[in-house]
Amino acid sequence: MQANIASLQNDDTQVVGISVDSPFSLDAWAAKEGYEFPLLSDFNKEVAATYDSLYPELLVFKGVAKRTAFVIDKNGVIQYAWLNDDPGTLPDLDEIKACLQQCG
Repeated sequence: MQANIASLQNDDTQVVGISVDSPFSLDAWAAKEGYEFPLLSDFNKEVAATYDSLYPELLVFKGVAKRTAFVIDKNGVIQYAWLNDDPGTLPDLDEIKACLQQCG
C-alpha cells in the first residue's frame, strides 16, 4: 500500500492498516518500513471478527487475521470487500482504485 499511497489517498479518502498485532509491534513496523498511513491495532480481534476476517486456525496459530481490503464510504457502507484465504496474495489495487473513483 505504501508504494501506491499517492494514488489511493486524497482529501476524500484515508488509507489505514489494521492488524491483530500489538500497538507496540505496529509502531516499530511502521517506523522500520516508513509507512505514511496509520496502522491500527485490533489486538482483541474485535474488528477482524466483525468483518469475518479471522482464521479459526492458521498453521499452529489461532486468531490470525486474513488478508483483506475494504473500501468503506463516509456513511459506513462497505463499497468494496476483498477477503483471501491465501496470506501471500495481495488485493488488486486497480479494483480498489476503480471503486474509489466510482464511490467518490
